[in-house]
Amino acid sequence: MSWKYVVIAVALIAAAYLIGGAQGAGEPALNDAPGSSSPSHSAPASAGVIGVDSLPQEARTTLQLIESDGPFPYSKDGTVFHNYEGVLPEKPDGYYREYTVVTPGASDRGARRVVAGNKGERYYTDDHYSTFKLIVE
Repeated sequence: MSWKYVVIAVALIAAAYLIGGAQGAGEPALNDAPGSSSPSHSAPASAGVIGVDSLPQEARTTLQLIESDGPFPYSKDGTVFHNYEGVLPEKPDGYYREYTVVTPGASDRGARRVVAGNKGERYYTDDHYSTFKLIVE
């Protein structure tokens, strides 16, 4: 991956964080968990970036399924990701969708996901939403 793409990705992440974090004082965050008594602040957009070629093969397959609109292996694929963890940039509920990245040998959906934003951004997590990496070409 070229450094040019890394610099662009970091700039996009910083811009998304600044835009997503530009809430008025005292307003509840869009990603507050229901019943929360105090607003949370948006965390950094991701734990880094990852090139498509560095993703596990199963994640690349998931990206291809997203591009072709399925068919997806799990009924939960394509459902709304609410960003309750607050790790991704704050967006209106319904902006993000989640997709399973098949984990060989797992008896369930496993912890790996691709989360897709309405504007085409894609994030990869291999630890069930604790951290995300922005996927870059």
